[in-house]
Amino acid sequence: MLGFIKRAREEPRGLFTNIDWYLLASAVTISLLGLVTMYSFPQENAYFDKQIVWLGVSVLVFFAASIPEYRFFRRTPVVVALYTGIVFLLTLIFVVGTVAKGAQSRFNLGLFAIQPADPAKLFLIIILSKYFARRHVEIAHIRHILVSGAYAFVISALVFFQPDFGSAIIIASIWLGMVLVAGISWKHLAALAVIGIVIGGGLWNYGLAPYQKQRVLTFLHPLADIRGSGYNAYQSTVAIGSGELMGKGIGYGTQSKLLYLPEYQTDFIFAAYAEEWGFFGVLILFGLFSIIIIRVLVIAAHGADNFDKLFGAGVAVMFLSHFLVHIGMNMGLLPVTGTTIPFMSYGGSHLVTEYLALGILMGMRRHARPSLQARDETELVGAV
Repeated sequence: MLGFIKRAREEPRGLFTNIDWYLLASAVTISLLGLVTMYSFPQENAYFDKQIVWLGVSVLVFFAASIPEYRFFRRTPVVVALYTGIVFLLTLIFVVGTVAKGAQSRFNLGLFAIQPADPAKLFLIIILSKYFARRHVEIAHIRHILVSGAYAFVISALVFFQPDFGSAIIIASIWLGMVLVAGISWKHLAALAVIGIVIGGGLWNYGLAPYQKQRVLTFLHPLADIRGSGYNAYQSTVAIGSGELMGKGIGYGTQSKLLYLPEYQTDFIFAAYAEEWGFFGVLILFGLFSIIIIRVLVIAAHGADNFDKLFGAGVAVMFLSHFLVHIGMNMGLLPVTGTTIPFMSYGGSHLVTEYLALGILMGMRRHARPSLQARDETELVGAV
């Protein structure tokens, strides 16, 4: 694992010398694997062509975002404007948003649609980074947990009632992960667990729609209704299992090609990929994601200040939460929640947001103090 980790010895001088090319190459490779998987789908769909455009836009966003200095994120008026803006968009979506597949979660702009829940995750990371950057030493005070939790709760609740249960879980995971990084006490963590159980019970009785409850019941009893509510999860596990060791080959995935596997371009693209690439292909995918998470954490650990460190940690939590929930859902280990896998699933909003997050990290890396850029990054991953 040490072969892809370089020691940064000099302050970047060129425009893009701050780019972590291993990180970018891993993300783009995962996106290309997603494109290859989409290419083998039925020819009448346009997912492949559209995703190529979104990938090109996302890479351009990455490079553009790697240039600025992001000290303005430390300013309270900027953070307040970001939070107010995203809350406004998430509220406006209930008025003029487009309903697709039972969820009112996007704005249809004609040629493309925007799903505000995706950038909301990144904005929440910025907001929490700003909040905890000065207060991490006071995290023992319960008020900071409650205030930060309120910021996350408003966004999560607006997303939940679209309804987008998967994104609401990711948003809650981002908050929990960043609170843990900031240094929450075990006493408060136990209290949060109790509160979570109470909220979960309340959601079950009053918040979840019938179909959402059925997904949870199907998860507990996966074979109870494989022709109804359990169909998606069952077909996903069949696709993954049929890939065996070497896979069926690109373009020969019968579950997706014959349309047995639902949402094979978004929610279940991992199952479609695993069927064609097999266990070895899955290992490659896991390895690429590991590189991304490690590189992001290395950059976070060498951040110029607490804000940079917390932002990098939040981005890592966002990617890891998406990855674990998506894989768990596809393998029948978690209820079906409709969550994409980073860099791989079809869709422009999440892809641009993910590359934007990496671009902002590169910008922070570019403007870090030279002494921090010169640290030996291998010391953080020598045990890997």
